Amino acid sequence: MAPKQPTRLPPQGVEAIFGAFAATNPEPKGELDYVNPFTLLVAVVLSAQATDAGVNKATPALFAAADTPEKMVALGQERIEDMIKTIGLFRTKAKNIYALAQKLVAEHNSEVPQTREALQQLPGVGRKTANVVLNIAFRQSTIAVDTHLFRVANRTGLAPGADTLKVEEGLLKVVPEKYLLHAHHWLILHGRHVCKARRPECWRCIIRQWCRFEPKTPAHKGA
Repeated sequence: MAPKQPTRLPPQGVEAIFGAFAATNPEPKGELDYVNPFTLLVAVVLSAQATDAGVNKATPALFAAADTPEKMVALGQERIEDMIKTIGLFRTKAKNIYALAQKLVAEHNSEVPQTREALQQLPGVGRKTANVVLNIAFRQSTIAVDTHLFRVANRTGLAPGADTLKVEEGLLKVVPEKYLLHAHHWLILHGRHVCKARRPECWRCIIRQWCRFEPKTPAHKGA
């Protein structure tokens, strides 16, 4: 039998959860390293089906050599491949990075566009990647739904949904405006470090009193 879907949290529960996040971590940051909007875009493309830590190991040398679209084009696809070969799907990602750099030079005056529609026209850029770039680089109140955020939104009852778009739309409807800018960072970090897939660490969760996930995971010995 499939687990029972948590009921949606009432507005006071949503407010309480984000109030707790804000009080604990007022200015949450993403865990990818970057130096400008272009390198952020590249880092997010590289992070698909890879860990941020793994991406951060490969990008310092890449960004030192090519921190603009023109420099990335000059580097060439084969050299990009060689510099990111420790990252999963590196050949496909190198192809996309080289192509998106070309497109930025040719069609966007070498600037990263500031709309989701334009970003999603770039090779290797989907809705989640576009939302991350818009949020971090341009401080737009977007919500990028990755596997961690999807899990937390469903477990807690914040925005239960069968797919990432439904969760994104649900959160945009219920998260108070004052919390929207940082909402996806709080939820992603919470899912990555506390509300883990196999064994959520409920015993140290700052939002457990409002969360609809049951049964709560007890602390292990020595925790």
